[in-house]
Amino acid sequence: MKITFWMIVFTRLEFMCHGWFSFINNVCCIGFRPSYFRLVSVLAIVLFAPALVGQELVQFSIKHELETINAPVSIQLDGVNYNTDKGSLVLYEITPQGEKVIPCQLETGHGARLWFILDGITTPNTNRTYVIRRQDVNLGQGQVSINKDHKDLKLGKGDRPVLSYRYAVTYPPDGADPLFRRSGFVHPVWSPGGEVLSRIQPPDHYHHYGIWGPWTKTTIDGREVDFWNLAFGQGTVKFAGFLSETEGKVFSGFTVLQQHIDFGAKGEDQVAMNEILDLRVWNSADSLWMVDYTTTLNSPLPNGIMLNAYRYGGGIGFRATEKWHADNCTVLTSEGKTRMDADGSSARWCIVEGESDSPEGRSGILFLSHPSNRMHPEPMRIWPLDANGGRGDMFFEFCPIRHNDWKLESRQDYTLKYRMIVFDGKMDPQTAERYWNSFAAMPRVEILK
Repeated sequence: MKITFWMIVFTRLEFMCHGWFSFINNVCCIGFRPSYFRLVSVLAIVLFAPALVGQELVQFSIKHELETINAPVSIQLDGVNYNTDKGSLVLYEITPQGEKVIPCQLETGHGARLWFILDGITTPNTNRTYVIRRQDVNLGQGQVSINKDHKDLKLGKGDRPVLSYRYAVTYPPDGADPLFRRSGFVHPVWSPGGEVLSRIQPPDHYHHYGIWGPWTKTTIDGREVDFWNLAFGQGTVKFAGFLSETEGKVFSGFTVLQQHIDFGAKGEDQVAMNEILDLRVWNSADSLWMVDYTTTLNSPLPNGIMLNAYRYGGGIGFRATEKWHADNCTVLTSEGKTRMDADGSSARWCIVEGESDSPEGRSGILFLSHPSNRMHPEPMRIWPLDANGGRGDMFFEFCPIRHNDWKLESRQDYTLKYRMIVFDGKMDPQTAERYWNSFAAMPRVEILK
């Protein structure tokens, strides 16, 4: 019985430290007998297994009720001492074939969360089990990098660019009113195949800036202020500073302060709204980019600010590449609407895609609106087929004040969350629905021990 017991112990230790045992076994060319190998490896496992296996902190399972794809998920680390120098947090998925290391990333603040990605398609009500350990290991860096120069902060994956955030003031072309200058916008956005999908300062609308979200008709103490149509000279939006930059194995990104400036205040210009823009790129599938665009508004004005109902304003706006027009650019919403009838309607998601020079011949962006957003499913402004002098150029926007005013009270936070899936080729509604499921809700997490 004793022999059987120790054989079980050794077998379990070998399974837990199979990498070490393989190493020992691979050096058999030096001439030791196999029985000695087993003895040496078992002794090494007994001595070093605690350090290799690490301290188990939490074991949990997750289950999503909807079908998801490449879903970023997280678990709260309440009661876990993550703030220590005694090793790193390492996540393992427990599978029938053994434990598999899963890239994970700690995000701290008022509450700590450990993020990771459910790669591929996860079918509904599938239970997956994980364990978090503290170990003295180095699992390397993530694939999404940050590079910053005197004008732009760029996010890239490997040697491919994903997007650029322009924080320097950009002036309009010669001959245009200098009031059109602007900082704090996303451009370019590249497809995975290198196609530039965004556009700034088109001659028909110098105030269009790639991906951005200023508010158009607003009221401050009974006075109208327009932060979108820059030529009116009533207001603008400007970059005011980087708050943080993060590189990790699961996501990389940054947060910035953008200020909505009211030019018509008595005395000096005043800040009407402070905006915290949190932008992150997830380290998901190599065939596409997954980008989160989260904006939080807070008005320091004593009486707050009214965001008046209008067909343009706020949310997330996208002026597409000049290559796209009525004949080669399409729209499809979660409600089945197209460029013929999508404008003014509401949706959970919207696919905007068009002709490109990528090998697939098309590229696009799936825009996702989070269920917590105001007026979700969210109203949209989409230029119809005869827009912009009949050319049918593409402009898309999730516009939460399309049909109703929105009063922002003084010193209160208001958050809008969006996700963009940037791709080459075509995207079908089933795939778009999976991505929305992945964004709309976290799976159910059950702590096992």
